[in-house]
Amino acid sequence: MVKRVRAVVLEARDAGWSGPPFNPITLARQIGLRVEPSAAVPDARTIVDDRGTRIEYNPQQKRARARFSIAHEIAHTFFPDVGDAIRNRCGDSTVHDDWQLELLCNLGASEIVMPVGSLPKLDHVPPLERLIQDRLQLDVSTEAYLIRVVSVTDAPITMFIASPHPDGEHVSYRVDYAIASSSAPRLALAEQRIPASSVVRQANAIGATAHSIEQWPDGEPASVECVGIPGYPGSLLPRVAGLIRHGTRDLGDFLHFIHGDILAPRAIPPVIVCQLVNDRALRWGGGVARQMAKRFPKAEVEFGDWIKATPKAERLGEVHYATTTSFTLASVVAQEGFGPSGGFADTLSGLG
Repeated sequence: MVKRVRAVVLEARDAGWSGPPFNPITLARQIGLRVEPSAAVPDARTIVDDRGTRIEYNPQQKRARARFSIAHEIAHTFFPDVGDAIRNRCGDSTVHDDWQLELLCNLGASEIVMPVGSLPKLDHVPPLERLIQDRLQLDVSTEAYLIRVVSVTDAPITMFIASPHPDGEHVSYRVDYAIASSSAPRLALAEQRIPASSVVRQANAIGATAHSIEQWPDGEPASVECVGIPGYPGSLLPRVAGLIRHGTRDLGDFLHFIHGDILAPRAIPPVIVCQLVNDRALRWGGGVARQMAKRFPKAEVEFGDWIKATPKAERLGEVHYATTTSFTLASVVAQEGFGPSGGFADTLSGLG
């Protein structure tokens, strides 16, 4: 698949196809495929009928997602049996080994939206949050970007995509497919159920990230980094994209940045949520603090009583701790007063 797609991409680039971003619709037209928008299609699909071969895609999907889906369908057309059935972007859940075909088409899609040379060789793979930001420069999906990352590094890393599945009253996660770097162990992760204790469950919102040292991939400690990505059409929960750093037994640097809802932090004790307040505030009136006041009014009252009992000259630099139902809320008095400073106002007036 990779060789076939690279040959097609090379020929298209010789004919003028360029990027980034590399538009798969332009490529499809160059190789004689029609691409048509259709809001009736959940994601994208390939149809072969008396009108020939065409790809339909949902134009209401996010741009990076739509591009990857179209590229995925282009890869479907490289199989001789493409006309035997309508090929949908999400695969056919009734066919036990359909994930293998979908994996090949995902590999092909990554080669289309991020052709060879889009990323330099990586000796060190940055943290997942950094990769998420970097992929925006190429205007590609997180899924496509991570596939390309593991293809250009010698570090022992496996990327995987997992999706939620109803399991009684709970939701379990199962690996849809996994792709390993050249030095990573070859693991049979596809269709494997992920333990309920895994941080994969914490990436339950698009953009939310989580890190942990876990053993479920192959029984040995490994760093697992996850992020929530758009789910399959019709699913209320996002899928999860992840990186497994084999042989990593700790999370490295002391400070880690994760993305999520600060009003509902992960239940991993001890959790301390910090918010900045000024030394004249008796109530929390704006930003995150205002949302905290709505959710935890008792904590706001405790803070008000505490700061009124603290002399004004001694407030700056102090911290008030309040215990909520799930975490400790630390209100850091790190701002003197509120509103524009005198110096800033004088500067503005001086500018006339």
